[in-house]
Amino acid sequence: MTDPDASTQPDATRPDATRPDVTQPGPTQAQGVDPDLPTPPAPGRDPLRSSRAGRAWVSVVALGLVLVLLIIFIAQNTRSVTVSFLGWEGHTPLAVALLIGAVAGLFVAAVAGSLRIFQIRARVRRDQKHRPVQPR
Repeated sequence: MTDPDASTQPDATRPDATRPDVTQPGPTQAQGVDPDLPTPPAPGRDPLRSSRAGRAWVSVVALGLVLVLLIIFIAQNTRSVTVSFLGWEGHTPLAVALLIGAVAGLFVAAVAGSLRIFQIRARVRRDQKHRPVQPR
């Protein structure tokens, strides 16, 4: 027994179904692009993989953890020590003396690294000036 209205009902299995084909551009789609939707990501690139906001969030969390560890370090090293440097002598908490030494070490490393970066950039600029222009 067949339904007499079956021929008028759209059937998903029939190739001539009256449902719109979403793969073909229609009146609401201009060549498959919907202006209300964001641009799809490039093939092979995960849109959730990395972003500036994500990197900033990770940086803030990491900085917070470092600050918590720093507070614990200072709280545990409050004993006063004598520090002598180039004829100067003074008393300061151990944590402060160690932190000053660490900051001084970071400063020296940053200066050395910056000088090396400037040296490499100057070399690259010099090489680009003297490189012959190749025709395209």
